[in-house]
Amino acid sequence: MKVLLDENMPNQLRINLIGHDVSTVQYLGWSGTKNGELLRLAETAGIEVLVTGDQNLTYQQNLSGRSIAIVVLTRQKWAIIQLHLQAVQAAVDHATPSSFQVVQCNRLRES
Repeated sequence: MKVLLDENMPNQLRINLIGHDVSTVQYLGWSGTKNGELLRLAETAGIEVLVTGDQNLTYQQNLSGRSIAIVVLTRQKWAIIQLHLQAVQAAVDHATPSSFQVVQCNRLRES
């Protein structure tokens, strides 16, 4: 599956999504692109899943009829996301066109 990491996602996530062709917004030269235009560009490029930390995206964009799925992570720091890689991987693996999933990434707790 072709996956795009939004510019608010840590680059380390790219190599940890096993079995997917993962690109980043920065690598494709799309940094600073607004959400609606980003989704259009991604769909045109054949990207099937956008992984983002933008929790407002579902309220800003109508996914009905879109060929892209969105997976939102509730945290953007790699130290936290890496503890939830199994859930992130599962969300990407099971993404379907025009779907929206949220992966809850709880904060680290200091002991």
